[in-house]
Amino acid sequence: MFIAGTAGVAAFSLFAAIIFSTLSAAAPDESQGLAAWAKIAGVLQHPRCLNCHQLNAPLQSDLAQAHTPFVTRGPDGSGTGAMRCGACHKDANDLMTGTPGAPHWKLAPVSMVWQGLSSAELCTMLKDPKRNGGRDGAALVEHMKTEPLVLWGWAPGHGRAPIPIAHGDFVTLMHQWVASGMACPK
Repeated sequence: MFIAGTAGVAAFSLFAAIIFSTLSAAAPDESQGLAAWAKIAGVLQHPRCLNCHQLNAPLQSDLAQAHTPFVTRGPDGSGTGAMRCGACHKDANDLMTGTPGAPHWKLAPVSMVWQGLSSAELCTMLKDPKRNGGRDGAALVEHMKTEPLVLWGWAPGHGRAPIPIAHGDFVTLMHQWVASGMACPK
């Protein structure tokens, strides 16, 4: 009986070790998520993104200068009166004038204003479906992967620096951050 009991304990121990190692390998790694987030935050806080994630008026250039001509948000984020975003910004960059463009060009929704947020505050906002357009982690990845205004950041046109991480690498970082549980810095 002792031999069977020892064999049973050994078998159970082996089974437990296999299950534990499988669960450990599948468990989110917060440190990897935080490392991915640090790079994601660098993208989201780049002028290509931050210039339109403003409350009252867009900024322009890598220097975050006031938009010329001066425009304001308006009720739908697309400007006011004759100063609507679409009056100048079309579905693609204008090679003749240098005016940037992408489909439905406008300021980000007020709930997604990033102006003045720390990395931790931006992370908390981004993962909150009440503030990010109702997106869970998978939808955030899809948004960053396919949204034309997001993609524009990697092809901003003549005289503008693109986001300094390749888009595919950025999407991979988003996947890593989401898989790790969307950890935010403290």
